[in-house]
Amino acid sequence: MKLKIAVLAGAAAFALNVQAQTEVQWWHSMTGANGDRVNAMASGFNASQKNYKVVPVYKGNYDESMTAAIAAFRAGKAPNIVQVFEVGTATMMGAKGAIIPTYKLMKDSGEKFDSKAYVGAVAGYYTDSKGNMLSFPFNSSTPVFYINKDAFKKAGLDANVAPKTWKEFAVVAGKLKASGQECVYTTGWPSWVHIENFSAWHNLPIGTMENGIAGVGTKFTINSPQHVEHLQMLVDYAKNGWFTYAGRRNEAEARFFSGECAMLTSSSAAQGNIRKNAKFEFSVNFLPYNDAIKGAPQNSIIGGASLWVLSGKPANENKGVAQFFNYLSAAELQSQWHKDSGYVPITNAAAELTKASGYYEQNPGTDVAVKQLNFKAPTANSKGLRFGNFVQGRTVIEEEMESALAGKKSAKQALDDAVQRGNDILRKFESTTKGG
Repeated sequence: MKLKIAVLAGAAAFALNVQAQTEVQWWHSMTGANGDRVNAMASGFNASQKNYKVVPVYKGNYDESMTAAIAAFRAGKAPNIVQVFEVGTATMMGAKGAIIPTYKLMKDSGEKFDSKAYVGAVAGYYTDSKGNMLSFPFNSSTPVFYINKDAFKKAGLDANVAPKTWKEFAVVAGKLKASGQECVYTTGWPSWVHIENFSAWHNLPIGTMENGIAGVGTKFTINSPQHVEHLQMLVDYAKNGWFTYAGRRNEAEARFFSGECAMLTSSSAAQGNIRKNAKFEFSVNFLPYNDAIKGAPQNSIIGGASLWVLSGKPANENKGVAQFFNYLSAAELQSQWHKDSGYVPITNAAAELTKASGYYEQNPGTDVAVKQLNFKAPTANSKGLRFGNFVQGRTVIEEEMESALAGKKSAKQALDDAVQRGNDILRKFESTTKGG
């Protein structure tokens, strides 16, 4: 009888303990191996303490998860945390009353927090003009340049030397084509790589008012002579059979690691997938630059996403979110995330730990993204961008790029139209947020 009572008491205590756990919903857009890593991070946090349980939920791609979170907030059923890609930053900032800035969350929850502990090139994207962190950096990447070393050798090229400039690129492309390479070069994320990062890499403004970071009322400037020349170059490369357009997202990455295409510009976070699937030697390199543009190269800017905290939740849930953010900031966890995924470390401590471990020496190219982001101190043109409704703005840019590549418009007309349509989107965003 005593044993039965003890068992029942133990079961009751266990039930109370389970009930006492506060659940934290985390909506994200990570798939495949990175989705598994997200689940592992949540499980690690849950095992590290007894008060909170983080529940990660995949909600579709970045567009879909952001839309779903906004709809859920309006319906009073929002998650605690939502992963939002970097181009959604201004939209989230404009969602008055819907978000809790990270710096405020940490302060209100009594959690230790120092925004200076985070890598400047990453944190700067998600902070306000006073240096207050608005969202929590999570998965940050930058575009890099991949080459198939086996294809280079076949073409009689030095496989250990990737072209540094677009002039050098043209010479290499011609030789690769002559060697029988059907797909010479392709790119993932065309607007991010060839408009947004092209601008930063050459210290050119994407828009006025420090690319929108300095305030509203910004206008796009991506129809400058340098931008037009760059898009025209891509059009010419396509005509020569040197450039194969693969789509607006990361479709190009599979065409590279399958061996179909010999050169690729895409996210540094593609490295894990390429390493896993490629049956050839490859290298990771700085993006090519136009050496006719004075001061180039400058520094690249990040992509990826950050974690936003939605308002209207009980204080104990917010405290759980704050503790989870501190858990995610641990140098060991961040270093491993960086090594496994190709995303850059978000804290200075994680970057130093990775370097000290000898990982970069043992795995050449894995430090290229970090070096490129920090190649020079960011300028007003190269510290990032913050345009309202840039999800739609980027779509407009890609539509116009496609028109030029298809021969439907000149490069200048395409970028003039992108600017006009993009500015219309900005004005609509501003009128909506003012009204809200």
